[in-house]
Amino acid sequence: MRGRGCGAYRFGVSLPAQQTQPFPHPEGVSEEEFRGAMARLAAGVVLVTAHDEEDGPRGAAAGMTATAFLSVSLDPPLVLVSVREGSRMDELLERQPLWAASVLAEDHRATAGRFAMKGRLSDRLLFQDVPHVLGEVTGAPLLKGALATVECRTEQRVAAGDHTLVIGRVLRAALPASAGGPLLYFRGGYRRLG
Repeated sequence: MRGRGCGAYRFGVSLPAQQTQPFPHPEGVSEEEFRGAMARLAAGVVLVTAHDEEDGPRGAAAGMTATAFLSVSLDPPLVLVSVREGSRMDELLERQPLWAASVLAEDHRATAGRFAMKGRLSDRLLFQDVPHVLGEVTGAPLLKGALATVECRTEQRVAAGDHTLVIGRVLRAALPASAGGPLLYFRGGYRRLG
């Protein structure tokens, strides 16, 4: 039943009218506010890799640190990674459907930082100093000491603002022996669990 004026009746009790706060339009949120809010969401860190067949006569490895990586589906096994639109990795994954991700352990902090730097050295040089093996299915680098590795084939690409969401079917997963905990990203920096 409707109450008189500002409230409603329920079980014979008058309820006050709901107080509504103005809800800001999504475009009203500043980039700084949005970054600040999302920085409070702890995220795992992965190194996304692929083999770029067009880089040199035999091709070369490419890599990118990512914190926007997640499981999407169990059946079929799907994962998602978000890459900046127009970045080298975005362009590479548009033409190369096979790629991999290594879930970084806490002792991979330096590696995560190196592959996240803008204006960094070529990936070819970076991979010379990073212990890795090449995936049997994708040919993409898999980090030694990673907590887990997955090799994927792109199923779908979705434009999302200034990023591309790349959804990949997991073709192979491995759990290498690693004694450490995960590397996390929280409030703009790499952290350890605990």
